[in-house]
Amino acid sequence: MTEATLPALIEQMLQPKFYPHAVTEPIQLIQTHVSYVLLTGEYAYKLKKPVNFGFLDFSTLEKRQHFCNEELRLNQRGAGELYLEVLPVTQVGEQHHLGATGEVVEYALKMRQFPQESLLSELFEQGKLDESYLEELGRVVAQYHAEAYTDDYIRSFGEVLKVRAAFDENYEQTQKYIGGPQTQEQFAQTKQYTDNFFAEHRELFTSRIQNHYIRECHGDLHLRNIALWHDKIMLFDCIEFNEPFRFVDVMYDVAFTVMDLEARQRQDLGNAFLNAYIEQTGDWEGLQVLPLYLSRQAYVRAKVTSFLLDDPSVPVAVKQEATKTAADYYTQAWEYTKPNLGQLILMSGLSGSGKSTTARYLARQLGAIQIRSDAVRKHLGGVPLWEKGGDDLYRPEMTQKTYTRLLALGIILANQGFTVILDAKYDQQQWRQEAIAQAQKHKLPLQIIQCTAPLEVLQERLAKRVGDIADATADLLTSQQKQAEPFTEAEQPYVKILDTTQSQQAQLKQIIG
Repeated sequence: MTEATLPALIEQMLQPKFYPHAVTEPIQLIQTHVSYVLLTGEYAYKLKKPVNFGFLDFSTLEKRQHFCNEELRLNQRGAGELYLEVLPVTQVGEQHHLGATGEVVEYALKMRQFPQESLLSELFEQGKLDESYLEELGRVVAQYHAEAYTDDYIRSFGEVLKVRAAFDENYEQTQKYIGGPQTQEQFAQTKQYTDNFFAEHRELFTSRIQNHYIRECHGDLHLRNIALWHDKIMLFDCIEFNEPFRFVDVMYDVAFTVMDLEARQRQDLGNAFLNAYIEQTGDWEGLQVLPLYLSRQAYVRAKVTSFLLDDPSVPVAVKQEATKTAADYYTQAWEYTKPNLGQLILMSGLSGSGKSTTARYLARQLGAIQIRSDAVRKHLGGVPLWEKGGDDLYRPEMTQKTYTRLLALGIILANQGFTVILDAKYDQQQWRQEAIAQAQKHKLPLQIIQCTAPLEVLQERLAKRVGDIADATADLLTSQQKQAEPFTEAEQPYVKILDTTQSQQAQLKQIIG
């Protein structure tokens, strides 16, 4: 679009004198199909275009005012420092004014401008996004969801009929791309998977509603809508214009971020984010709906990219690139629907022996779910993860409950095709034998990894331990040694001894494959 065809208001907003503050020249204009964004230096101004796409309707001034206010309200949750106020734009004669009195002709959302290099998508491209950032993001999103509003109306969007409506629409809108970026086999199998999922898991959707996991979520949580600014993670540009897109299962948001990282071939970073999020929330059961939403998010990216192929104004070279991108996303959506063989891995060893470090390493390599007994115990006891638990938390009854829940989760998820690492001491034969019996009953492969290190190394590690949810201290090692029961002859075939003072990679090569 040339400047000559821009609305008069936008033309004027490109002039420095329009603003009551200093600007950085030249003022930049970014357009999407639904908005204008003007970058003035310290501040950015976002105006909604008078368009109606069905799923989004900004066609009247009243609606644009409403959705500007909604965008401000909703984004206060994840990026309050960026979203400042909604200002009226008035007109006197030919001249428009920002925030003045008079006849209001438009509304502008005033935001604090931040550098594009702060976006997680940019940090990723620069190779600056490591596991620690993604683990922190997991905890930030967990807190965001904990504070997200819900009520009976919002939860009603978790009903199967409403959830599947978007899936069915995706399939209807993409049939015409079969033979192009989509294949008949992928289309049929992806659709068959989701049809079966909705038919077979009604109780699961009901439990998600009953346990209040349908909330007012972000709705568009990919790396381009997350920024690291002033050492703080910001979740911005959430969906304000469409209720069904944001009144969703929390796993819908989580799936978007995981899918985006996996599309960028960084399954390890997706795994770091996912495990940190799940540990913080304790919503391990939610993983049962994750593959469904992973497939959906990849499919939506495929669909939206495919739409470019229908636009006559899009150059041929861009269409060729879009065809390849869409094809990759259709394949990714299909891959998520393929059945996997689940398995259980039990960690075993004294405190400080490197169980969690080894489990984390394995989780990244295998795409596994790491369930730490420390987290399970604190969720059961109602103790915040980062607070030290009292004596009550470590009574034998709580230990019994912890191991029972740990194994129950492991079986549920392994039956769904996940590799699950149960990260606990497993120093008692009763816990190990119960796990072996359950694995045999459900025909699940099981391995036990016994972590070892010299006593002085354990003591040194525990003395240095900071910023971890585990409460164990070095003074417990003597009693742990006494209580630990040796592996029986029947257990031995499952056991791999790991010296955690040596390279993990070499010792775990067989397991990683």
